[in-house]
Amino acid sequence: MTQAAPNLDDLIANPDGPLAQFLCFSVYSTGLAFNRLYKPLLDRLGLTYLQYITLIALSRRDDQTVKELGEALFLESNTLTPLLKRLEASDLLTRRRDTADERVVRLALTAQGREVLRKARCVPEEVLEATGMAVEELIALNDQLKALRGHLQAGAR
Repeated sequence: MTQAAPNLDDLIANPDGPLAQFLCFSVYSTGLAFNRLYKPLLDRLGLTYLQYITLIALSRRDDQTVKELGEALFLESNTLTPLLKRLEASDLLTRRRDTADERVVRLALTAQGREVLRKARCVPEEVLEATGMAVEELIALNDQLKALRGHLQAGAR
């Protein structure tokens, strides 16, 4: 038997607070908690969280296009371009025009970018410890969140 979705009045009247039953708020506030956790870990590397995940995404495969990277990170070009320029200015990646199509920009990590990632190897372990959850629980939660994201994206089309 499926439970009826609560209406807005029921959510507002919740004794745990008006936002306690909003899944979107739980996801949002968890994201903020992750940001607070990551900040000191990445500050010591001179990176923001977006810079960190960008370097990780590039470490999987050099010579990605800006478009491919944007799709992988769910970022629009107006957010991605300034981020990439800052990483290039810090000598962590290179940007170059594709020889076959000059409209396409290709990206690659520099040696310094790879060194920063080498120094960041302890970050996932520190984050795992801070969650207080088992790896298996986090994998299951991550799978659920990815499935939810897929459903939401499909519904937004």
